Amino acid sequence: MTLARADQASRRYGDVLALDRVDLEVRAGELVGLLGPNGAGKSTLMNLLVGLRRPSSGRVELFGGDPRDPASRRQVGVTPQETGLPGTLRVGEVVDFVSAHYPDPVPRGELLDRFGIGDLVRRQTGGLSGGQRRRLAVALAFVGRPRLVLLDEPTTGLDVTARHTLWDAIRAFHDDGGTVLLSSHYLEEVEALARRVVVIGQGRVLADDTVDAVRGIVGVRRVSLLADELPELPGVVRTERIDGRLHLLTTDADELVRALVTTGTAFTDLEVRPTSLEEAFLAITGEDRPTAEGRPATAAARPTTV
Repeated sequence: MTLARADQASRRYGDVLALDRVDLEVRAGELVGLLGPNGAGKSTLMNLLVGLRRPSSGRVELFGGDPRDPASRRQVGVTPQETGLPGTLRVGEVVDFVSAHYPDPVPRGELLDRFGIGDLVRRQTGGLSGGQRRRLAVALAFVGRPRLVLLDEPTTGLDVTARHTLWDAIRAFHDDGGTVLLSSHYLEEVEALARRVVVIGQGRVLADDTVDAVRGIVGVRRVSLLADELPELPGVVRTERIDGRLHLLTTDADELVRALVTTGTAFTDLEVRPTSLEEAFLAITGEDRPTAEGRPATAAARPTTV
């Protein structure tokens, strides 16, 4: 059963095309990771799906109807990128206020404990740290026992412990049959949580598949080794040196290793493994990131089809 759908959905802001004919289905029981660089259109897509924005063209559905229908929106929990909480209200009061909008809310203590903030119930939200406010904002998305939760960068600003607490809560919701659409810049977060990955770049869907399949789209493997210098090698699409260790992304690991041997290159501690989701993401979107030495790594060629 499809809970949310975008069908050739486009959205313009003046002359800016934020989304360009996007197709997306989120089916019941899925945990979908939405990946893309800043400005890719992730937040715009989420806003369309929950009725905060209307598409300039195309169609968007929520539970088979108009996302602006209050009956449909009551079944959805949302945490946007930025949330404003009334600073003078206590945490418990904020939860009680939101709970009053639902017929069968999660009990306040149970909800706060689930997200690791049970000890903050009497604290004013204006006195919370940024990470504490973020955890509260995410918890509020679950208070109404939603069928579908949309989380836009849910763990931004959290330390490792708080992030893993949120991951556990999201997994528990999904294990109980809940459906999640999760946008994140933390690629390890998507690898840890998602069963399906949708990559967006420049307002378009570039890939939509399992985590393993998205890694495989670019057809590269990572070859790591210790070496002083390397000759020109076949099939290398990205090179990094981190802490003295060379990391080569290649379209043919076997050919690369043979070339190392036949050229007489001195190397040790060779390791070959599949690409990470981050490497696939960078190759699909054509994004560069700095190496440990501060220079951009060589970008992999963008695939012609995804």
